[in-house]
Amino acid sequence: MRVRMRMLLLLLAATVCVSNAQTNNSINDNKQQQQQQQQQQQRSIWDEPIRFSTKTKDSCTMVVSGAGDYTRLRVSCKGSSQTPGRSYYCDFQGKPNLCRAYNLNPRHFFTQIMWELRKLNHACQGAKIYRPQMCKKYSEEAQMTFLASWPKTTTPKPSKPVQEPRKPAVPAQTKPITTPKPVKPQPQPIKPQPGKGPVNKKATPKPAKTTTRPTEQPDSKASRMASEYCWKSFHGICTYFIGWFQN
Repeated sequence: MRVRMRMLLLLLAATVCVSNAQTNNSINDNKQQQQQQQQQQQRSIWDEPIRFSTKTKDSCTMVVSGAGDYTRLRVSCKGSSQTPGRSYYCDFQGKPNLCRAYNLNPRHFFTQIMWELRKLNHACQGAKIYRPQMCKKYSEEAQMTFLASWPKTTTPKPSKPVQEPRKPAVPAQTKPITTPKPVKPQPQPIKPQPGKGPVNKKATPKPAKTTTRPTEQPDSKASRMASEYCWKSFHGICTYFIGWFQN
C-alpha cells in the first residue's frame, strides 16, 4: 500500500511540474511575440520614413529616432522643379509613449502629423506643437514640440507703408466780423432858384474855431429851402449844409 501511495504522489508531482512548465512556456511565448510585434512596429517607423509632398510640391520625408527618454522627429524637404536648390529641415521632440494609443499604433501617430504638414507651403513653418487626434487629450509632454530648424525660419514682418511727413495743421483763419459802417446820407443837389445863379458846389474853407457859427432861426431861409428840396428825415442836415454854403 505504501509503495502504491508513493507512486501516485510521484505521478501527481510530475504532472504538476509538466503543467507549470507548459504555462510558463506559453507566457514566455506570448511575451516574445508581443516584443517581436513591438520591435517590428518600431522598425517600421525608424527604418521606413514617411514620405509626403507639401502644398508647393516640396518632396519631404519624416524620420523618427530615439533620444534618451524622448522620441525625435525630423522633417526634411527638398524643393520642387519650380524652386530648385531649396532644402530645409526641422526637428520635433516629445514623449508620445505616454499616450496609450501611440503604443498600439505608433506609425499612425506620425501619419496624423503628416496630414497637417502636407497642407503647408513650407513644412517647417507650421504649428509649434502638433497634437494628433489619437493623443489630443494628453498633456503637452506627450505631444511633438518644435525643437530647431535649418535654415532658421523667421516670418517676415509686414513692411510699413512710407508715411509722408505730416504738415503742421494750420488753424483755419476766421474772418473778422466787421460791422457795416453807417452810410452817410449824401445831400440832395440844391435846385437853383429862378433869378439866381447856380450855387457854387466847391466847399469854402472852414472858418477858424474861434469864429462862432451864426445861429439860425427856425424860419430862416436855409430851413425853408431844406423843407422844400430835401426829405423830411434829412431836414436838419440839409439845413446845416444850406446855411453853411450861404455863409
